[in-house]
Amino acid sequence: MLPAADRRAHDARVLSLLLRVAQDPAHADGDSASPHDPRAHALESLADPPAPGAGRLRRRGRAARLGGPRGPSRPGPEPRGRPVPRADGAEVGGVPDERRRHRPISAVTGRNIIEARDRAIARLLKLQSPRGDWEGEMVWCAMITAQYVIVRHVTCRPLSSETRAGILAYFRVSRTKDGAWGLHPEASGSVFVTTLVYVAMRLLGVSRDDDLAKPARDWLERQKGGVLAIPTWGKFWLALLGLYGWQGVSPCPPELVLLPRRTPLHPARYYCHTRQIYLAMAYLYGRRFVADLGTMRDTLCAELYAAPYATLDFARHRARVAAADLAVPPSRALRALQTVLAAHERVHWRRLRRRALGFCLARIVDEQRTTGYEALSPVNGLLNCLALFAADPAHPDLAPSFDGLETWRWEDHEWGVRYAGARSNTWDTAFALEALVAAHADGALARDAARRAQRFLQGAQAADELPHARDQDRDPIIGGWCFSNGHHRWPVSDCTAEAVSALLGIERMPALAAPVEERIPRDRLRSAAEFVIARQNGDGGFGTYERRRGGAWLERLNPSEMFANCMTERSYIECTASAVVAFARLRAAGLGFPEMERADARAVAFLRRAQRSDGDVPGFWGINFTYGALHFVRGLRAAGVGATDAQLQRAARWLVARQRADGGWGEHWSGCLTGRYVEHAESQVVMTSWALLALVDVLGPDADPVRRGVDWLVAQQRGDGSFPPGSVNGVFFGTAMLEYRLYSVYFPAWALARCVPEPATTPSR
Repeated sequence: MLPAADRRAHDARVLSLLLRVAQDPAHADGDSASPHDPRAHALESLADPPAPGAGRLRRRGRAARLGGPRGPSRPGPEPRGRPVPRADGAEVGGVPDERRRHRPISAVTGRNIIEARDRAIARLLKLQSPRGDWEGEMVWCAMITAQYVIVRHVTCRPLSSETRAGILAYFRVSRTKDGAWGLHPEASGSVFVTTLVYVAMRLLGVSRDDDLAKPARDWLERQKGGVLAIPTWGKFWLALLGLYGWQGVSPCPPELVLLPRRTPLHPARYYCHTRQIYLAMAYLYGRRFVADLGTMRDTLCAELYAAPYATLDFARHRARVAAADLAVPPSRALRALQTVLAAHERVHWRRLRRRALGFCLARIVDEQRTTGYEALSPVNGLLNCLALFAADPAHPDLAPSFDGLETWRWEDHEWGVRYAGARSNTWDTAFALEALVAAHADGALARDAARRAQRFLQGAQAADELPHARDQDRDPIIGGWCFSNGHHRWPVSDCTAEAVSALLGIERMPALAAPVEERIPRDRLRSAAEFVIARQNGDGGFGTYERRRGGAWLERLNPSEMFANCMTERSYIECTASAVVAFARLRAAGLGFPEMERADARAVAFLRRAQRSDGDVPGFWGINFTYGALHFVRGLRAAGVGATDAQLQRAARWLVARQRADGGWGEHWSGCLTGRYVEHAESQVVMTSWALLALVDVLGPDADPVRRGVDWLVAQQRGDGSFPPGSVNGVFFGTAMLEYRLYSVYFPAWALARCVPEPATTPSR
């Protein structure tokens, strides 16, 4: 067996050769892969450099293409650790399933793993955009696209025939088997989403008897309560169209913005997404805005309700929510507050209402201008467009706000035209670079990709402050990175931390690092660290966009009914672990400072407290306990905690106990709803990669659970280096599952790179 250093050098040379051959097969040397060498299959997809205009990756394992156009947009750029120990499975406790206990040790060799890794890296390199970033679609549901259609119709901005056809194609391929639309890609039908899509289709001119519309209407009629039981958010959208009485909508008074900031109920204390949505909803509610649908209003009323619209008592149905949509039943405290607010609506002071409406509108205008008219997300961006239109159909900020909505557009032949809830350029690019670093990638193609990605990340960092941050209830943003390309100027703690980790990780790789003069300046890294530290909460954990501002009790006033944990910032295991990893990289680069060390110690303490007695760690932004375990282990190991640490061993035992008989891991999204681990019916590429990345840091690459997991992962790889995407892998607010389409690209590449067998080492302490 080669010494570790020689093995790494050999691996780097093999990958370098593969990439050189991919660029120009004529330059291969005598060790080139022959036509019969399995390495040759990894080269087929690299014959041509990545080109703009490719399609998108199809969910559920159909076409796997990325890098296509975003749709119309404005000019400008778009958006060492110590050796790990070896350990036998018995050292981390028995596995209860006898099939798992006695399954033969993997037959996959180090050579097989290296070849699989190199194919995965080659695939990853091909998916880089010409801008230098990586980005995969974040798939959620049809809600935003339906709302986009509605807003365009209300504001008299008809869609082109091509966009109309593309949106209808998306509605067709995204519906459930029974003709409805769910809250996420694997959900059953939702009254909320299905109603909005039905209304959008009819506004697009689809006949009521069309094979898209009729099954949806039939499904709605079968639901107890029908459209009358649509959740509050749906009641609000229907009321905007004159399809639901405002008296049946739970109060959303704009006067809350006039409360003193120190007041516990002031919107400044809400989670930023909730706060921004509230501002537009409060403005529209306060004005009781109703769009003019013409004769279509009466037609839709007759189609949505069994009884004549004029006979419906909407106030009686204010608190009624369809069982299919109810995730968080309203608390007694919320119901009591809503009763008080409803009474206030009958006697509110008109002068105060006008002042509150003016305040909300000013904030909305500030948000649109500050974000380059992209808004924090399309959810509040669409509402902001309606608010601007309600204020003045010729409002000067309305046209650029519609241009900004195109930021969120995705389009391809398979899935049509749709609008996503977020863009993930920085997030995906940082993890793609981590995979390149772990693989010791070499050669001109990898070097060029790494340097273009470094330039993209450097250009995406927030370099100046918001002009009216205090007036907008915003925290300082200098030094931060957004989840996306940075244009909307809402940076996030973990995106910043992962960008820092990726940039410093690349600098440690001579084959990939840019010349010193092209690297990110040290003062900007210091600014990034300070940005992250400013998001640390009192318990040592980290929030996302801001520190926690409101008490946990605010969750009892959550009016959404469909989403959980959405009222305030929290301390997240993922954000905290990402911060700890970034602090470790900064320290290794000689960029530590006392405040960072204090923040790091508090963060590590938070991570330790997050683990439960059986060793599991619940995640928040991924599914679920497997994702939490990855970040828990990654954070503690980066902080210098030895692999024999009791809590790391507990985490490893927990993961090993959940390894499936085939060697993989699979966690079902329903566990996010119950708070308990739920095994998926099939092993999943993404969850297996997460588990391997955690276990290799505790047990080492030669441990039996790791080898069996790698065996399964290698077997899933396709000839072009890709992997089946599998099931949903992300989540927000506890109920909204997501499919991050690049997770099945860089996480397995990263895991395979980390799991190449090493010679025996002594466990670090």
